[in-house]
Amino acid sequence: MTTSDDTTTTPTTEYAAEEPARMPWAQLAPEVYKAMVRLDTAARQGLDHRLYELVKIRASQVNHCAFCIDMHTKDALAAGESVERIIQLSAWDESRHFYTEKELAALELTEAVTVLTDGFVPDAVYEKAAKHFEEAELAQLVSAIAAINAWNRFGVTFRMAPGHYEPGQYK
Repeated sequence: MTTSDDTTTTPTTEYAAEEPARMPWAQLAPEVYKAMVRLDTAARQGLDHRLYELVKIRASQVNHCAFCIDMHTKDALAAGESVERIIQLSAWDESRHFYTEKELAALELTEAVTVLTDGFVPDAVYEKAAKHFEEAELAQLVSAIAAINAWNRFGVTFRMAPGHYEPGQYK
């Protein structure tokens, strides 16, 4: 598009307005926030960082937590995770060839612990994960899944906006 003064302009895209957060929950409940940070720090101990981020992204996708998807996708990329594997994560069961058997067991367990539609984690899912993780590591993995689910509840409930997080910002 050329204007009368012969300069080129680019049309702008009008995006929807960002929803404002409902409240600054971390400021209003600082001891809860600090406890969550401690839980998250403890839960990640002994877990492969890239696996940990994949689990956090997948639980956040299931829970529709845009803030956490944004955060953990950026952290995963910063940790060396591939764009391709992150993109395929929402369809991991149909894209199994992108992941190791251990990662697949972790993703399946993540979904089972996150959804709980039947009120329990199926034995087959748990046993598959137990084949790939030593007991202590499995306990850490379940702790990490529980922690991200709690974070997702805060993010979704208080409508935390994605797009502003910088990798490692909360570490």
